[in-house]
Amino acid sequence: MVIANLISYILVLTGAINWGLFGIFNFNLVSAIFQGPRAIGAIIVYSLIAAAALWLIISPILTNGALKLQGNRVIREEN
Repeated sequence: MVIANLISYILVLTGAINWGLFGIFNFNLVSAIFQGPRAIGAIIVYSLIAAAALWLIISPILTNGALKLQGNRVIREEN
């Protein structure tokens, strides 16, 4: 679940940067990379970003409010 959360954060941040570029400079980075907003690559990226955003909404509900970005590490102290 930690890996899914990290990947989701990266995708959602990518989407946020794309929206920021579009809002400020009227430049759509995803469309520029895939030569058009309706190209199959752009549609896949937009769909992945939407799925990642939904995951970040649902994940804390499944884990009772915890959104983990690091694994559980147990440190043993030996005397």
